[in-house]
Parts: sequence; C-alpha cells; structure tokens
Amino acid sequence: MNQSAQPEAAAPRVFIETYGCQMNVADSELIGAVLRRAGYAAAVSPEEADVILLNTCAIREHAGDRVLGRLGDLARLKHARPELRLGLLGCMAQHNRAALVEKAPWLDLIAGPDSYRRLPELLGRARFDPAVDVRLDRAETYADIAPEHEGGVRAFVTAMRGCDRFCAFCVVPYVRGRERSVPPEAIVADIRGLAARGVKEVVLLGQTVNAYRRGETDFGRLLRLVAAVDGLERIRFTSPHPCDMSDSVIEAMATEPKVQPWLHLPVQSGSDRVLAAMERGYTVEEYLGLVERLRAAIPALALSTDIIVGFHGEEESDFRATLELMAALRYDSAFSFKYSPREHTRAFKLGDTVSEEDKGRRLAEVIARQERISLERNRGLMGERFAVLVEGPARRGNGMLAGKTPQFKTAVFGAADSIKPGAIVTVRVQSATAHTLHCALV
Repeated sequence: MNQSAQPEAAAPRVFIETYGCQMNVADSELIGAVLRRAGYAAAVSPEEADVILLNTCAIREHAGDRVLGRLGDLARLKHARPELRLGLLGCMAQHNRAALVEKAPWLDLIAGPDSYRRLPELLGRARFDPAVDVRLDRAETYADIAPEHEGGVRAFVTAMRGCDRFCAFCVVPYVRGRERSVPPEAIVADIRGLAARGVKEVVLLGQTVNAYRRGETDFGRLLRLVAAVDGLERIRFTSPHPCDMSDSVIEAMATEPKVQPWLHLPVQSGSDRVLAAMERGYTVEEYLGLVERLRAAIPALALSTDIIVGFHGEEESDFRATLELMAALRYDSAFSFKYSPREHTRAFKLGDTVSEEDKGRRLAEVIARQERISLERNRGLMGERFAVLVEGPARRGNGMLAGKTPQFKTAVFGAADSIKPGAIVTVRVQSATAHTLHCALV
C-alpha cells in the first residue's frame, strides 16, 4: 500500500477527572485546551482513554484521601493496559509529590498548577520513571490559552492565580504560588468568546479575587469591563478576601446591573483571638463593619461564608463567639469545615489542640444553626418575585426546571416547552426549604 494512502493514526484520547474547587474546574478546561492544541482528543470515560489525568485539591485531607483511593482504582486499568498513562495534576501534586511517588508508583506524570502548558512534553517523556514538574512560575497566567468550556449557561473564568495572604491554615500560596493577575484584555476576550457561544453568566475566579490588579485596572474596574461584553447577562466572583473589599468593588456591585447581588465572604471564625492566630488580617468588628457597608450599598445582597471549627487553640468560648456572629449576620448559606493541619502551612508546626470529638460536635452545631437560619431566610421570601436564569431540568426531575436567582439561590418551577436553558424567567416563591425555593412561573 502506498504510504500516503495509509490511514492516519487515531488521536490519543485523554480523560480528565476534577477534584476540589471551581478554580480546579477552570484549570481542567485549560488543560483540555492545552492538550487539544497538541493533538489529543477527549475521552468520554477512563476505560476508553489513552491518558487519564486527575486534577486535584490539597486544601483538605479528605480530598487527598479520595484521590489516593481513586488512584488505587485506576491502577487496575493500568495493570490491564500497561500502555495507559496515568497522571496526577494540581495542588495535591504540588504539595505531596514525594509521597505520591511512594504511595502510587504506577503514576507516569506528576505536574503542578504552573506546569500545564508543558503537559504534552511531559506525557511524551513519561516512560519507566514518572515525569515530574512542579516548578512554580510567578509569570505564568496562561493568558494566551482559551480554556475549553464544557457547555452550559455558566462558565468559570480565572482572573488571577496564586495568593499572597499566607493565612496560617492555608496551603494555597505554597501549591499555587504568589498572586498573578491575568491581563484584563485576555479576560474580556475570553468572555466575549463565551458569550458568543451562548454563555449567559460568568464567575470570575481567584483565591483572593478582589485583590486583582493589572496596571491601572483594579477589580472594580475589571467588573465594569466585563459588564460591557454584549450578550453576557450576569457576573459573579469568588472568593474575595475581606481585607481587599475596596470602595471600587462595592461601588461596581451596587451600580452595575450585571454584577449580581451575591457575595461569598469568608469569615472563618467569630473570635478575634482565633482570627489573629489564623493571620486573617481583620477583627470581628471590622468584618461586621464591612458587612454593614455592603448591605447598605446593596440592599438585596445575599451573603455566604466559610467557617472553620477547631483551629489550633480554639476554646469553647471562641466557638461560641462564632455561633453568635452567625446569629447576628444571618448568612444565607455557609460552608463549614473541621480544621485539619496541612503540611507546609504556618500553623502546621503548632499541632492540633482540639479533639476530633469536639471538632465534630462543633461542626454539627454550626451546620444545624445555619440550616435553621437558611430555612428562615428562604421562607421569608415566600410571595417574592425573582428573575431566574434557567439552567435545565431540576435534579429530581418530575417535569421541573431549575435555575438561579440573582442571589444565587436555587429555584425550581414547572417546565414549559418554550423555556430553554439560558432563558431568564420571572417566578414567584410558593414554598422553601433551607436549600431550594419552590416557585411558580409568573
């Protein structure tokens, strides 16, 4: 057979599994774009893939345990097909690279968050020993690579990478490096492309996203630049740091209609003593003052937060102060966690002073209190009307649709043939749980 007539080799297929936060979701879309440029195709399952990549999180110990368990499952696939290449990416790779080689010797590739543009090269040299690249790069923003959005009405867009805060409990600056802001023109170009493909809402991402600054463009200015994109309906961002919530950002939230009245504002603790030990940079009084300013400027604001219980040295009185803060601020929702010491963080050497039993009890109290508050706040919305961005069928089906209110609350309502994902419809709240508004179309 003439060589020119021989069939071309099929493109190698890659399957990406994502763990952790929204920034990892955005990074997986970036990884997909890098590999597509290099000639890889997407696989729909691990079983049909030539390459399997796990994009991981190192923030909490439980996430690491899940990934190690998953690597054990995938080892069976590799045993059956030795040519299969298996890689571990992201924060866990950056944080525990030495332990990973020991615990999962069947890995072919270990790469940190600043090594993604080198993945084709690393996969090419992954042979008998794993290819490892966990160098941090203070200049890397991937601004020249448009991520492969997986579809849907909402997209996550990375505005900045890394973190300069060095909170005592947090490993992010050590696994994602120092703060780097993506050029605003690259962000706007990416969002224009998303809007042209039907995306209606973008979520700007960064570990301390409101610390964004590139030249003369601060985060408030960036919000206004993004709002000027035609076809885009809604803008959100996460996660801001209380110390970086400037007048510029508050004004943009208050005056730019596309910026939604929802804010995830991590507090972590209601005790000044614990906040100081965490090196958060603010007091309870300062946080309360910030919330007062935000609610005065944005009356319809919904507020969510992060809370850590059982940090080093936390006493019962400190924990009770957190419960009191929750009662005073009445968050719409909260993500709550038990503290677990993470190697390389500033607090790691201090050890763990709160028993697992006490941590578990405190966490259960926080969750129960927030459930009550969320239920009360949602029931207080009965009879109110909201504009809902339709996402698709409700999770439990029954012919219902689901979407988000401007306050990022989930609304479910009866479907109609004319309503498609991406539409904005008006609904009236008829009943509510702590997590869902049950509505009727208006």
